[in-house]
Amino acid sequence: MESGVLDELMAHLLPRDSGEEQAAFLFARAEHGDQQVMLEVAETQKLGPGDFISQQNDYLELADATRAGLIKRAHDLDTSLVELHSHPGPWPAGFSHADRLGLQETVPHMWWRLKKRPYLAIVVAKSGFDALLWLDGPKVPRPLDGILAGERLLKPTNNSLKGWA
Repeated sequence: MESGVLDELMAHLLPRDSGEEQAAFLFARAEHGDQQVMLEVAETQKLGPGDFISQQNDYLELADATRAGLIKRAHDLDTSLVELHSHPGPWPAGFSHADRLGLQETVPHMWWRLKKRPYLAIVVAKSGFDALLWLDGPKVPRPLDGILAGERLLKPTNNSLKGWA
């Protein structure tokens, strides 16, 4: 993605004036190479308060209409979905227990609805980010090698892969 796109996303996800988790989605086209899959961002969508059933400092839940709209847009663009959300507290970047439970429910549904396209989940914190990538199926994620933002290659912590069942 372009460097400016990442900067805008980070400003949205970790605003200075809010302690609530924030979220955004990317619509990305999967480009399959010899030994890798690259997700190229086609469009971004930053979510606001009206897009959630619940938005707190340690929990987010999307409204059904928001989820349906994201799936429809991904279908219309023929893209994968990349979900991003923030953990605004002082914790290291990693998916919480609630995040993991949500992903275990969400990813199989998205995998089916989006015709087995890759699904990527990213959580950002002030200290960095972590990511989980589903390429081969909706049950067990793979590590993400990194995010290429302009000329910068940013590496996830990959802490959340430990103990994934």
